[in-house]
This record gives sequence, C-alpha cells and structure tokens, in this order.
Amino acid sequence: MGQDEKKGTIVLDNFNSTANLATNPGFQSTLSLDSKEVINEKAYDPFEHRKVEHPNSSLGSLVHLLKSSLGSGILAMPAAFKNAGLAVGAFGTIFVGLICTHCVYVLVKTSQEVCVEAKKPSMGFAETCGAAFEFGPKRLRPWANFARTFIDYTLTATYLAALCVYVVFIAENFKEVLDEYIPDYKLSVETYCALTLVPLVLICQIRNLKWLVPFSALANVFLIICFGITMYYIFNDLPNPAEREMVASVKHWPLFISTVIFAMEGIGVVMPVENEMAKPQQFLGCPGVLNIAMAIVVSLYGIVGFFGFIKFGDSVRGSVTLNLPQDEILAQSAKILMALSILFTYSLQFYVPMEMIWRQMHHKIAVKYHTITQISIRTTAVVGSVAIAAAFPDLELFINLSGAIFLSSLGLLTPAIVDTVHNWERDLGRFNWKVYKNIIISIISLVALFAGSYVSVLGIVNKFNSVQPETIANVTSLNT
Repeated sequence: MGQDEKKGTIVLDNFNSTANLATNPGFQSTLSLDSKEVINEKAYDPFEHRKVEHPNSSLGSLVHLLKSSLGSGILAMPAAFKNAGLAVGAFGTIFVGLICTHCVYVLVKTSQEVCVEAKKPSMGFAETCGAAFEFGPKRLRPWANFARTFIDYTLTATYLAALCVYVVFIAENFKEVLDEYIPDYKLSVETYCALTLVPLVLICQIRNLKWLVPFSALANVFLIICFGITMYYIFNDLPNPAEREMVASVKHWPLFISTVIFAMEGIGVVMPVENEMAKPQQFLGCPGVLNIAMAIVVSLYGIVGFFGFIKFGDSVRGSVTLNLPQDEILAQSAKILMALSILFTYSLQFYVPMEMIWRQMHHKIAVKYHTITQISIRTTAVVGSVAIAAAFPDLELFINLSGAIFLSSLGLLTPAIVDTVHNWERDLGRFNWKVYKNIIISIISLVALFAGSYVSVLGIVNKFNSVQPETIANVTSLNT
C-alpha cells in the first residue's frame, strides 16, 4: 500500500463505468456496470476504420483488377484450347472462370468477416488465411501462424514466377519484330531478356498503387489495341471450325486447366486492391467491381482462345501474337504494343511480392536506411526474375508449370480450405453444401497441380532431350 492510503480505505483511482476487466487478457468480458450501453454498442465496422493515404476509386480498382487478370495470359488462350479442343475449351473456360471468381469472392468475404472479429480495418491474403484459423475451430487455431507464413512465402514465389513469364513475353515479342527489321543483328531471346532489365528496374521503384493507375490504364489501352489487331488477323480468312479438334486427348486437359488458371488468376492482387478502395463495399455484390471485372475477363479469354485456335490450329504458339505475319507492319505493331503492355503490367504484379518482403524486413532496418534498402531489394528481385527468364525462355512450358504449381494451389485450393475452416462452426449451409463444394474445388486444384506439373515437366525433359542431339551435331560440325 502507498503511504497516503489509510488502513481500511479503498482507493478507486481512474475509475470508469466500463471497468477494466475486459482489458485483462486473462479475463475477456463484455460485461460492465452499464451493460445496456455495451449491448447496444455498434458492431465493429472495418470500413469505417480504414485510413488509406491514397485511396483508389471503384473505377481505378476495376482498372487494377482487369490489368492483373488481363495480361500475357489472354494471348496464351489459343494454346490452352489446343490442349482441350474447341468444345472442351469453350465450356472449360467458362467453368474455370466461374470457379476462379467464386474463390476470389469467398476469400474477400472471409477477409471482411474476420476483420470484424479481429477488430482490424483490413487484412492481406496471408493475414486473412491466418485469421481464419485463429478464429476457427479450437483444434486448428495452433496452425494460424503456419498458414500465415506459408501463404506469404508461396504468394511471393508465385508472383516472382509470373514475373519471369512476363519477361519472356516481352523478350519474345521484341525479338520477333527486331529480327524482321534488323536481320543483320539477330539476338537470342536470352539477350532480349537482359535488355529488359533497365526499364523494369526503373518502373518497379514506384511504391504506391495509386501512382500505378496511369501505367495500368496505359497498359490496358495498349492491350485493347493489340487485342483488336490480333482479332483482325484471326477473323481474316477464318478456317472452318470443323477442321479443328473438338475434344483433345484427356491427358492434355491438365495443361489446359493450368494455363487458364495462370491466365485468369490475379488473386494476390485482389486483397491489396480491395484494401485500398475508397468504397470497399462496392467490391463484392451485384454487379460489384469483382463481378464486372471477371465477366469481362472470362468473355475476352473465351473469344481469343476459341477463334485463335480455329485460325492457327496446332501450330499456335505460347503467345498468339507470335503467329501473326512477320512481314506486315500492323502485325508487328501489335507485338510491340503487347510487349509494352506487359512491361507496364510488370510493376503492378511486382507490388504483391514486394509488399510481403518489405513487411517482413522493414522493422529490422533503421528508418534512415529504408529508401536505399527498398531500392536494393527491388533491383535485386527484378534482376533475379530476368536471370531466371533468360535461363528458361520456353514460354508455353513456363506458363503451364507456373499455373500448375503455384496458381492452382493459391487460387483454388487455399480459398476452399479457408472458406471451410472459417465456416466450420458458423454456417456450412443446408446439408453442409459448402463442404462438398469446397471438396470439389480442392480436387480440381490438386488435379491441376499434380497432373499439370507432371505433363509440364515431361514436356521440358522431352524438349531438352530433343535439343541435345542438335547441339552435339552443331559442335561436331564446327570441330570438323
């Protein structure tokens, strides 16, 4: 007792009507001396507590979401149809598109609900997965930190792999054009990958999503023009659809699924975009930013894939722009526009892995070194993606493998698991239909993961073996 206290006297310093029992972590209580106020207390609204320095409008968020999904993948859709056939490809694109949209929806909805429970204004992808376990069944709560960490590192690896694909897209399209107009200086794809280094390093120094909106808008404009030119060539003297295979061999379907998932999935960008909206209530719902964006994405992907395969058949390449005529300026301009569109998209996709890396590191570094550290990390990450792209420049196989390993697990399997865990003790629907729905999604994801990876790796091995004799022959002829 203090010296000023008299024996038998109770000192009530800092007394208030709501008592401080609730602040004791060992005794969580909602009771107070004025329980009526607590009962009538307004539920926590995360949207009201969000304080975003540079919020995006709903239109700006739509642009970002479109750009994250409408990238290099749209031009890979004819190659995807080659692995499925016209009929399976058409229905499969709609089916996979609906699943991808649903998975994004349940992830965002879960995030908004756990924000209320955790009393946090917003959460990222990894935080949402961790919180779903943390506020889920008691037996699964110890897994919360593992789920959070696993998603963080997997998401970073996913988008770094996608960035490597982007570098190959840019390099191959520039090579196609410059080889035609500067035939005396034909460079390898690897060299063109290296030449992308400087512009990519510069554009990736932009750290705020709001300042990336003009780049996303410009990339969309380039993509639309390129799309128009590509469709012009596709519809010009279009062959009879009956000449194309309607149902491809089932063993190639996993490649179709993994390519479409790679093309459509922008799940890592979804949470940052929703978190930085001025009116996040407009993200879900009908029509909503998500539904509008995905309706546009699925429609465009289906059209390009369907008619692109009719036009070029089995000769279609990893990017359909590479099938356009070499000797026509209009066709070559489409390749340049596509390369520039992907160049500007790179910085938006780079935002996701960089956000995770910086979140893990910034508290370990003195504030005065934050700027130089950011520049160093961003530069190193870009150099790494360019180096990997130069080492594995086969575009179609790279897309298939990336989609199978990373995006099938993150884009489909993870939301299905998170949705099940979050609703396990809340609302699984009549006859537990949510459980069965998520089981089906998980099976599709695992098929894409294992079968797609196996077929992709087999293709890489076969390609490597086919190159070896040619290389040996070239070396022998040089020695002779």
